[in-house]
Amino acid sequence: MKNYYDILGVTKTASKEEIKKAFHKLAHKYHPDKKGGDEAKFKEVNEAYQTLSNDQKRQQYDAFGSAGPGAGFGGANGAGFDFSGFQNANGQGFEFDFGDIFSQFFGGAQGGGGRGRAKRGRDISVDIQISFADAVFGTTREMLINKVGVCDTCSGKGAKSGSKLKTCTTCNGKGQIQETRQSFLGTFSTARECPKCYGRGEVPEEVCSTCGGAGISKKSQSIKVVIPPGIDNGEMIRMSNQGEAVSGGVSGDLYVRIHVEASKIFKREGVNLIMELPVKLSDAILGAEYEVETLDGKLKTKIPAGISYGELLRVREKGIPGKTGRRGDLLMRVVIKTPSKLSKKAREAIERLKEEGI
Repeated sequence: MKNYYDILGVTKTASKEEIKKAFHKLAHKYHPDKKGGDEAKFKEVNEAYQTLSNDQKRQQYDAFGSAGPGAGFGGANGAGFDFSGFQNANGQGFEFDFGDIFSQFFGGAQGGGGRGRAKRGRDISVDIQISFADAVFGTTREMLINKVGVCDTCSGKGAKSGSKLKTCTTCNGKGQIQETRQSFLGTFSTARECPKCYGRGEVPEEVCSTCGGAGISKKSQSIKVVIPPGIDNGEMIRMSNQGEAVSGGVSGDLYVRIHVEASKIFKREGVNLIMELPVKLSDAILGAEYEVETLDGKLKTKIPAGISYGELLRVREKGIPGKTGRRGDLLMRVVIKTPSKLSKKAREAIERLKEEGI
């Protein structure tokens, strides 16, 4: 059994935000499309996040899966179940169904992938590059993805239009096939998904000609991605059920990683934007009014007389939208331009200022 907390590198008391940050960091590190990425690790990290980010799944995992890898059926103090008592009156191995055990612990979710638990398709991930302005104000993107999706012809039913459904004769409508195995512990009965009906328990009298009855097919699909205002470089957007489909189950999720182009003018600091504002020496001394090009268009700002190099001029709510919807501020760092060449008249004027101790 995997220890999801160790996989993400967080403690059992970690908050949702800590779990999310750890996932983003590791997902970026192991992304298969990245040089040096590791697809197996990426899937493992994603699996851990899917469980720990969901309150119900996390509670269930903490209750039954916290014993850690390799603990098997061990209890909280390391004491395992004693299987020696599973014998009948003749001393032979007692036959029992692991599915019954899983039903007691997990409310009917069986490990055999049958009808007791909804199957889930594969998660997929894509990358999108957006401009700095789009990251600030948000945008919508359409993208074409090649994936296994629900068959358009039969809408996932696997049946030809107008065809009736009948009970699957392979599994007798149960959706799963029982298999019996022998071991030193005795005889075990396990269940696996029926390969004929894909766990549905029913098959069409006439199958869909497009998907052959599977209900899924490889296709290109256009997906609209809504990118919220204030998104940061490297963040991921999770789109539920937009991943790959699976026969007789639910689709996985689509993860969209956002890459924000760097701005030549602005730098991001939390919800604030910082830019440099070049100011002439005379305007810094006497004061002036400048017209500044911002992400919101042209903006007039006053330069107070006697301003110093490096001072910040703040413009309220012209920065990055925060989680509350309120925008941060635009901070303009004053850079006083010192002339490299002076006319005779300008030099004389500065000499007079020098004499006055300015």
